[in-house]
Amino acid sequence: MQKGSLVNVGLGMTLGSHITPLSRNYIEKADVVFVAASDSLIEQWVMTMNNDVRSLQGYYKEGMSRMITYNNVIDAMMQEVRNGKNVCGAFYGHPGVFSWAPHELVKIAKSEGYKAHMQPGISAEDCLYADLAIDPGKTGCAHFEATQFMCNNRVFDVSAYLVLWQISIAGDKSLAKFSVAKDYIQVLVELLLETYPENHQVTLYECAVLPTHYPRIENISLSKLAQQALSLKTTLVIPPLD
Repeated sequence: MQKGSLVNVGLGMTLGSHITPLSRNYIEKADVVFVAASDSLIEQWVMTMNNDVRSLQGYYKEGMSRMITYNNVIDAMMQEVRNGKNVCGAFYGHPGVFSWAPHELVKIAKSEGYKAHMQPGISAEDCLYADLAIDPGKTGCAHFEATQFMCNNRVFDVSAYLVLWQISIAGDKSLAKFSVAKDYIQVLVELLLETYPENHQVTLYECAVLPTHYPRIENISLSKLAQQALSLKTTLVIPPLD
């Protein structure tokens, strides 16, 4: 086994509330910590746990494909692993949910003979079930990234919940935008209206990232989706048809 190691841990979604003792221990004991958090306060909190914490936020730039960003992140983290360091990647939520780079990092590190693994964290999906009082075992629940749903003719069951993630960039194939025009969102609406009625009540959801904040839980008619304020944190939750 090569000298040097990698562990990617989940910070959870809400500052200080969701991290496990084991994940915190990995952060504290690492030689180098790379952090990708959803809020600058969360980054500052992680910086209190280790003397060498490096933010990954500077790698993200609007207009640059996120695949370039992800590969730059991988290069930076793997360089320290190859230097013989015990490296910890601290990612908001769950490091393996809607997060390509942590999976690729573990794969690359293992292929090069380094010890590497992932520690789970509380994801936005977990918060969604709690905040919206949804039991996915009751009716079922299908999750899709919004652009993949739009472009790949996904098959889904209307008797189950349909959850679409990253709807604020729905239809963007460039992976370079932080938002899209309302016309893109309307295309998604028209696609959904092939199955659901215009007045079908859907929920815009955003989990709380700070303990002093409340989640966004906004119920609207499906036909009104394109007129709503959306961010990268916004998730669309569509209840089953009766």
